[in-house]
Amino acid sequence: MYEIDQSARRASAQPREAAFYRDPYVFYAAVHVASPTFHWENYGHWCFAGFKEVNTLLRDKRFGREILHVATREELGMPEPKPHTAAFDLTEKYSLLTLEPPAHTRLRTLVNRAFVSRNVEQLRPRIDQHANELIDTFEADGEAELLKAFAAPLPAVIIAEMIGLPAEMAPQLLNWSNRMVAMYMFGATEAVEHDANRASLDFMNYLRTVVAERRKQPKDDLLTHMLTADPVDGQKLSEEEVISTAILLLNAGHEATVHTIGNGIMAILESGIDPKALFADDKQTEATVEECLRYDAPLHMFTRYALQDTEVDGIPFRKGDVMGLMLAAANRDPTRFRDADRFDPFRTDGQNVSFGAGIHFCIGAPLARIELQVAMKTLFERLPGLRLAEKPSYKNIYHFHGLERLEVEW
Repeated sequence: MYEIDQSARRASAQPREAAFYRDPYVFYAAVHVASPTFHWENYGHWCFAGFKEVNTLLRDKRFGREILHVATREELGMPEPKPHTAAFDLTEKYSLLTLEPPAHTRLRTLVNRAFVSRNVEQLRPRIDQHANELIDTFEADGEAELLKAFAAPLPAVIIAEMIGLPAEMAPQLLNWSNRMVAMYMFGATEAVEHDANRASLDFMNYLRTVVAERRKQPKDDLLTHMLTADPVDGQKLSEEEVISTAILLLNAGHEATVHTIGNGIMAILESGIDPKALFADDKQTEATVEECLRYDAPLHMFTRYALQDTEVDGIPFRKGDVMGLMLAAANRDPTRFRDADRFDPFRTDGQNVSFGAGIHFCIGAPLARIELQVAMKTLFERLPGLRLAEKPSYKNIYHFHGLERLEVEW
């Protein structure tokens, strides 16, 4: 499944092989022993798996999410954009996830207010209501595929409503989002690129119609807020920025949450721990969710560019070089966590980098945490006999990490 050359600090592991994507933690454990800083041959760049290193580099301003603001394609030897991904690339052009200051600072300032903890906390009753409504639809069946019935629709509806889109659009939003996210997989094919581009085009066209409606009839939603927010540095958000931000929030606002709900439920059921103890009170519920995020993170790698010639851990980086920050591997660092590979919601050394850190710390983290707390607590309270009906397996979507299906019964 993998090969590691400890002396050269090089490793090989094929992300699309089932043995790898179904359990990448075997590879992570090996690199932690051999060399937590390693050159991943399959990706062609250096990676960092240590918790301290990842946590530090996420905040290191020598590295960033975009590079063309400080260098040209010619200078970097970077190929020209592909014509058949023009629509997808446009959604990325103004994405909070890919911008660097000052553009990132301005955009995040205009959007951030909606996602601060005190504001998203007001959504808790609505999240609780929707979680119970979903369970009502399958409780009497005695069995369910939980990803489709519960984990996917819950965050999709909540983020759609928050942005200002009708709940009944959630299935279509999920369809567009899943097709776009496939672009981030290792070795995405040209067919995937064409499909992601079509989804991007349809997504943008739909949002343009909604934006036009909001200009005529403002509402109490995030779209209206972005269109009418006071300027920052003399600039309001352009329509392209509003649409790109809405797409990012919709994609990121459900994808990671879906995976964490599924991965977390599986971890809890496989642990044999009484769920009543895991959700006994608010403090323990929060600790359980944080351990789910640490133990089986939804995003395993976060890449960044070197913005200047520099050096890290004896490794020279030229401007434009890519590095991989291994979030899930850092969460399993045995030098940071006791029994790092054990699911332990009662641990006292709990922490994780699943939401990132620094200026690109996930803007939706407060909302995601509330959704996870409500979803898991409500599910186990409503279905106390919940158990796995079959062994779940992971999807071939590395560096995202989520289940194919989650068949349960009660």
